[in-house]
Amino acid sequence: MSLLKLFCAVDDFWQVFAPQWQQERLVSGTVKRVKACQLTPSEVMTIVIHFHQARYRDFKTYYTQYVQQHLQAEFPQLVSYGRFVELMASVLVPLCAYLRWCYGDCSGISFIDSTSIAVCHNRRIKQPKVFETMAQRGHTSVDWFFGFKLHLVVNECGELLGCRLTAGNVDDRQPVPTLVKRLFGKLFADKGYLSQTLFEQLFAQGLQLITKVRRNMKNQLMVLTDKALLRRRAIIESIYDQLKNISQIEHTRHRSPTNFMVNLVAGLIAYCHQPKKPSLRLSDDRLLDDLTSN
Repeated sequence: MSLLKLFCAVDDFWQVFAPQWQQERLVSGTVKRVKACQLTPSEVMTIVIHFHQARYRDFKTYYTQYVQQHLQAEFPQLVSYGRFVELMASVLVPLCAYLRWCYGDCSGISFIDSTSIAVCHNRRIKQPKVFETMAQRGHTSVDWFFGFKLHLVVNECGELLGCRLTAGNVDDRQPVPTLVKRLFGKLFADKGYLSQTLFEQLFAQGLQLITKVRRNMKNQLMVLTDKALLRRRAIIESIYDQLKNISQIEHTRHRSPTNFMVNLVAGLIAYCHQPKKPSLRLSDDRLLDDLTSN
């Protein structure tokens, strides 16, 4: 998506969202005096999202060497880098709302998994103070880490259906019921989501949880198409790979929890606007070929 199309999409959303948000703040009594700013919220959101599309490794380099030098015509009222970092916190709520705006539609086939979001190197776990009371030490199949877990649900087209961020020591099964509330059909997951209680809870919501069984468990009969789809659960691993290596949602240079969230949500939005996503070409013939070839 080009920068112009991105700004148009963000600005169209802002025109709808801003009056509703302002009304809610008036009712709740949380309105505070807001200083006038040269950049509009739409422009701030666009720049933050575009960073994850521009393939830069850090935001400071992107803003000082690309935005300020090459995008003066697109953003004539640009502010200094320090001032822009302050403005990023003000668009966290609109970014979260816009992410939900970008969600795809459930087709009855969904995949769920989690990934680690480390906020520091393992050797410096006792040193960082920014996330001292928020992040926790967790464990993946590869190694220990200090940070958070990102839980995603996607459909067979690679579109996001839901996301949650939890501390690194939270069980993968804990946020599932709230994460899949609006879904239906079948939900494919790995062995980490095995739970009779969770299966029954989701089944009552109209969602069937399908996972592999552990070696010490009795094997169960499974529909061939379900078995083939379970083998293609790696689609969500491809999505996590793109989010971490293209959108840069994980790094250890954060100086503020709020800006950490802004970076994460903007990275997810940038993925939603990606024209080509990891997807499955589903057909009965392809699924049967997948079974026979393995």
